[in-house]
Amino acid sequence: MKTTVDLDDELLVRAKAASAREQKPLKSLIEEGLRMRLGRHAAVTPRAPVPLALFHGTGGLAAGIDPLSNRSLLAAADDDA
Repeated sequence: MKTTVDLDDELLVRAKAASAREQKPLKSLIEEGLRMRLGRHAAVTPRAPVPLALFHGTGGLAAGIDPLSNRSLLAAADDDA
């Protein structure tokens, strides 16, 4: 679809330079930016999964902390112990 957009001069100069540097049309650069901003970038370029840090130690919650109570967990997090 064709449309007209009024862009800041400095932004357009930088976009054209990036377009030339990456050897891709300005239209593609603009579309990529819009997809990223609108949250659809992941559908275009899948990302590698991020590994989660795991704790393999022993122990658990300190005595008196209810794992089902937000109030209990927040109070324990505020303790300086």
